[in-house]
Amino acid sequence: MSDNVLYINRQLSIPLSEITIKAIRSGGPGGQHVNKVSTAIELRYNLHEASLTEEVKLRLLRKLAHRITREGELIIQDSSTRSQNRNRQLALDRLKLTIQEALVREKKRIPTRISAKKKQKRREDRIHKSRKKALRRKIYP
Repeated sequence: MSDNVLYINRQLSIPLSEITIKAIRSGGPGGQHVNKVSTAIELRYNLHEASLTEEVKLRLLRKLAHRITREGELIIQDSSTRSQNRNRQLALDRLKLTIQEALVREKKRIPTRISAKKKQKRREDRIHKSRKKALRRKIYP
């Protein structure tokens, strides 16, 4: 990250001006100090207003649908450290990783056919199992 830009990959970068970063109060241990400082970070990235291509926006909206609000914002919170700067960097790294994962194209699955030999083996196994169970049955006079 440099020049006020978050680099996602070689072709894609996001200006930091499109990302809203807000410090919020962090929960957990810390004594009285934790009630006075806001070390946790809430990062918001609005995909509807992003300067991305329509193709990239659609892919992100489709793949990250469960993590995006009605307004089109992707929200990431980080409070893993006591340092606000470190949490800010970790949140940006998570945004970068989330977008990178969403941009990966899934390979199209080509269904394979079951071979005739496999079908025959499955049939024989069923017959064998059926006969074995038949022998366990009680024989009535």
